[in-house]
Order: sequence, then C-alpha cells, then structure tokens
Amino acid sequence: MNSFKKFAFACLVLTMGTSLTAQADEKGCSHDGGSYTEYVNPWIGTGGHGHVFLGANVPFGYVQLGPTERTQGWDWCSGYHISDSLLVGFGHQHLSGTGIGDLGDIAFLPVKHCCQTDVKFSHSNEYVRPGYYSIKLSEPNVFVELTATKRVGMHRYTFGADNSRGMIALNLKQGTGWDQWRESQMTLESPTTITGFRRSNGWAKDQWVFFVAEFSTPLKVKKQLGDTLGVFIIEDVTKPVLVKCALSAVSIDDAKANLRAELPGWDFNATVKAADEAWNEELGKIDIDTDDDTARTIFYTAMYHSMIAPSVFSDVTGRYRGADGQVHQGDFTNYTTFSLWDTYRAAHPLMTLIHPEKQKDMAKTFLHIFEQQGKLPVWHLMGNETDCMVGNPGVIVLADMVLKGYVDDKEAAFRAMKASAMLDERGMDLLKKYGYLPYDLDPTYQTVAKGLEYGIADWCVAQVAKQLGKKADYKYFLERSMLYKKHFDPKTGFVRGLSSDGKFREPFNPFKSVHIQDDYTEGNAWHYTWLVPHDVHGLVKCFGSEQRFVQKLDSLFIVSGDMGAEASPDISGLIGQYAHGNEPSHHILYMYNYVGQPWKGAKLQRQTMNELYFNDYDGLSGNEDVGQMSAWYILSSMGLYQVEPAGGKYIIGSPLFKGASINVGGGKTFTVRALDNSAENIYVQSARLNGKPYTRSYIMFQDIVRGGTLELQMGPQPSAWGTKAKDRP
Repeated sequence: MNSFKKFAFACLVLTMGTSLTAQADEKGCSHDGGSYTEYVNPWIGTGGHGHVFLGANVPFGYVQLGPTERTQGWDWCSGYHISDSLLVGFGHQHLSGTGIGDLGDIAFLPVKHCCQTDVKFSHSNEYVRPGYYSIKLSEPNVFVELTATKRVGMHRYTFGADNSRGMIALNLKQGTGWDQWRESQMTLESPTTITGFRRSNGWAKDQWVFFVAEFSTPLKVKKQLGDTLGVFIIEDVTKPVLVKCALSAVSIDDAKANLRAELPGWDFNATVKAADEAWNEELGKIDIDTDDDTARTIFYTAMYHSMIAPSVFSDVTGRYRGADGQVHQGDFTNYTTFSLWDTYRAAHPLMTLIHPEKQKDMAKTFLHIFEQQGKLPVWHLMGNETDCMVGNPGVIVLADMVLKGYVDDKEAAFRAMKASAMLDERGMDLLKKYGYLPYDLDPTYQTVAKGLEYGIADWCVAQVAKQLGKKADYKYFLERSMLYKKHFDPKTGFVRGLSSDGKFREPFNPFKSVHIQDDYTEGNAWHYTWLVPHDVHGLVKCFGSEQRFVQKLDSLFIVSGDMGAEASPDISGLIGQYAHGNEPSHHILYMYNYVGQPWKGAKLQRQTMNELYFNDYDGLSGNEDVGQMSAWYILSSMGLYQVEPAGGKYIIGSPLFKGASINVGGGKTFTVRALDNSAENIYVQSARLNGKPYTRSYIMFQDIVRGGTLELQMGPQPSAWGTKAKDRP
C-alpha cells in the first residue's frame, strides 16, 4: 500500500474537459513541513475490522463530513470500508470504530440525472488529510472537496466542461447501519438556501438533525422537494460550486446561528487551513522524539483517531437536546458519543492528561445526563441512551474525574454515581440480592462480564465515598467490588458463571466463546479471569501465591484453543489467548508490575505495539472503538498506562520512543525520556524523576500534571528496578 498518499494529489491535472491546474493553488495543497498533520494517515483502520471514519472534521466536532458507501454490514459501521467502490452520498455525521452502525445524516451527492442513487469511484482518486477530503468522480465528471468546522460542513464541487449544468441530490432518507428514517422535511427557503430536518431511529432511538444549507450559486429544483429527496440543478458551473451545511440537534434557527458563528464567509481554502491548524494544536499536545517515521505516523494517526469523539453536542447558543428528549439551555459545552465500556480504560485517562480544559464540561455533561435520564451514561449517542455493553462505565469515568480534581460539586457527582449503582435494571437487582449475578436467573447471559464490570464501577464509587468521608458507603461498595472472588474457581484458576445456589456452570471450557450467549461479553474465561484492574493483589491471592499467579499469566500468552464457530468476531489481535483487539484485555500486560516482574510486561508491550499496529489500511487489530485502541498505543508508546480504573496510578512500561513531551495544561510539560532506547534495549534499568532516583514502577497523576521529567535508563536485559515490594503498584 502507498500508505501515505501525498497531498500533491489534489494538485494533479484532472481530465474533466478543462484543466484544473489553475485551481491547484486555491486548494491549499502545500503544508508546513513541521506540522503534526503531516504525519497523520487517516487510511489506517479503513480496512480489516477497524471501522474508522474517513473524511473531513475538526477535533471533537459535531460534524464528520465524508463518504458513505453502498455496502452495509459489520465492517461498514462507519459507513466506509476500503473494499467498497460505490458511494451513496457525502453524509455529515459518522461514527468511528464502533461495532454498530448509525448516522450518515444529511447526505449530498453529485449526480448525472435525477434518478441516480449511487456513484462508482476508485480509491486511487481519493485523498484525505485531517480536515480535508477530496475525490475525483467520473460519472458525473466532478471533483469533490470537503472540509469542516465543529458544526458546519463545507463542500466544493468543480464540474467538468462536459457538464453543461451541475446536478446535486440531497437525500434525507439515506443513513448508515441500524439507522432507519422516520420523518423529514426540506424547504427551498431562497434560490440559494435549503433548510429542513431529519428524524430517525436506530442505535440512537430518537435522533433529530436540523440543517441549513447555503449554496454559492442559485438553485433550480429538478425533482419535487419532499420528505426525503431533492435534486438541484446548478447552471453556473464555470467556477466551483460551494455549499455550507450547518447542523443542530435543536432547531433550524440554531443551525443558522451555528453557520453565522462558525462559517459566515465562503473561503474554502481558509476553512481547510483553519481545520489543519485546529488539528495541529491538538496533535501538538504530545511531541515525540523518534527516528522512526513509520512509528511517528502510527502515533499521530492514533492521536487523530482519539479526538474524533466525544463530539460537541450543543449549539453556539448554548442549547442542546438532552437525554430526556427536551431542549435545554446550558452554560457549558455538552458532549455526545461516549463509548464508555471501551474508553474508560485508556481514552479517558489519556484525556485527563492532555485535555484538562475539557474535563469540567464532560463532567457537567455526565451530571446533566444523570438528571435527565436517572442514571449516568452507559453508551450515549446523540442524546440517546443506547445501554450498549455491560456494567456502569459512566460511573468509572466520572469517578476518575472526581479523584483527579476536575469536578467542582463532588457531592452531586457521588449522588449520581451511587444512584446509578443502586438501580434494579440490567441485573443490578440480582447483584444487590446475591452479591453477584446468578446465570440461572438472568436471561440476558453475560453474567460474569456484567458482574466484573459492576465490581470495577463499585470500587470507583467506594474511592469517591472514601474521599468524601462516607464510611458506610465506602464499606458497602468496596465489599460489592470484591464479587470477582465469588466467581473465581480455585480448582481451574478461572472466573466462571455461578448459579443462584452457588454452583459453577457445567460443562466448562475456558476457550469456548458464544457471542452474547454465554457468561462472558465478547470473550472467554481466559480473557475475563484478569478483569480485576481495581484489586490486582486480591486476584493474586485467589491463586494462592504470586508464583501460581505468574504461571497462569505467563500461560495466557502461550496457550491456544478452539473458541468455537460461534465465537465473537471481536476476539482478535491474539497473542496466545491475550486478545488485544478487544478492550477487556488492554490492562493485562501491565499486571506484571504488580508482582515485581515488569520486564515480562515490557517485552509483551513492545511486541503488541510492533506487531498489532501498522501503517496500513488494516492497521488495527480490532475496532478502533471511538479512540480506545489508539489511546492504548499513545499511552503505551510513552511508557505509561492507567490500570486501576480511577485515581491516576499510571504504570510504567517500555516506551517506544526516545522521548515524549506532554503538554498537561497550565503552561506545564511532563517529559518521559528513554535513554539508550532501541529495539533491543526494552527494559528499564533505573529511573530518575526530576533528577532524583525513582524506584517505583508507577507514577501518580499529580506527579505528571505538576510537570517535570521522568528519565528511564533502558537496557537489553531485565533488571531489579521496580521489583521490590515497596516499589510495586
């Protein structure tokens, strides 16, 4: 693969009856050689099962403007896959890396005639970089360019000389994946302005999108405006036709306000430049020192993917559509697209380091969601609770923000966390009665996974209760968080399904996996036995000794077995039975630090970074999962990873680069320097923090955000560093 399509593509002479060479300078084809966006390859993850978004957007934008393809299926959850060659539109909203498809809203498509619903294309005629996407189509003969602000998508269509009149269709029925159109309307308000809305149900059960689209040239209606489709003729095609389309989840008036505030003019090149600058500002929050340009590209692409969502979900007016379906006025930036079962593990701990300015608004978003729907978010999408995946991950993320000092009203946060953990839904009634989820009483299966995830969240509630001096709550939730001990079978050394009378499920096969219809979620007993990130030392005791724990952990990366024909497709990126392609495994490589053998983790961390992340279409070992897969790489390549779900204890691993400087806000920088680092020198020999010897194999959040330098002396052999009991996490 030519994995980094050069930006010069947009400057080619395109055979369209007239030369576009004169327009090359207008397209903003050059870029500063030192920019971070130069090292982003958005194609990574568009093949395989990466499911990433491809198109134009800005960091955390409400708009993700890009191509939506004809083919539907699991690998088209974002609306795009490299194997496809039929376009149905350029939609303004897309998901990135999810396992379920939705959105694709408000889709424009240049067409040759009013009945055309798709267009063939070649990937060799596509180009993409952060904030800009282009494609040369043949039928119709048109060069399409896209860019965006947070709430506005901007299009530029350059029609060939063989098109006496350009034709563009606006399709409000078109969606992606589970999305099902319910109602819509579009109105030609003036010869250059279209307004309307689209309402749909799918993964997001009740999604509203209002829009205003302004054209740079007058339109004529070819096909009657209706609920779903309008085809417009543009007669003046001697120069590029520009379209600005602003979105709002609240109203057409708010969409107009977004347009006026973010994109009042028509300068496409300036908008591309502004998007590039926005990306450079965010990508520059971490500056790495490496001679390996491939690793640099993988790193900054991971940074890029980690900032597609959460997405802004309030208008410039401050209004937003809440979880109760009502419009609210806020004094904060409201966010959406929270894939929390995935992102609580690494993406949110990364955000607390490099996006401190966004944390208070995210916490307020969580608390307002709680007020509006009666619980903290589980998997929130466009103001809708999808209840996707298991556990209470919103509790975990909010607790982490509380313990790191980002939440002003800690009492309100605790009330939301406690109330969310004390509901009777999703098996929590059984949890309160039995102290675990009996498999014979829960018809929705996945009881081990649910229970372990609830236990992690309960531990987080306990830590906040402890900080607030709530002794009874601390004791109650800490005890509940230890339910993994009930599921642990000392005879087999695995966590297993448990019945209401306290018996383990039989027959038992630790390799077997049945997607959504066994005791685990997208995994098996080998994967879930280690899902105790909040009490690793307690898990060690379950095995009887550190030696037995380590023997079992070593085995995880060696054993192989038949998972069965019904195994979840999410089980991927295997090293033995370690499954890096799915999130429950992501902390496991760092558990070696807890038992004084960090060198074992170091070797596996390097193997995972080097063998399971590529500069290629199929560059991810599993779904990107809204930034989690990338966040693991970002943190791990700097030699840091937060295992315990909240509180900020970052385990020190094996950094991939010579150095990484993190802008932690407030004018402070934290730098990790790996001295004598190389492909052979992967083991930490000694460490110094701000010039003083540092023997612990972990570092706390507060030490990082104060700024300073962590120096790690690397070498080719394991050392005694971090092995003493007092130096372990």
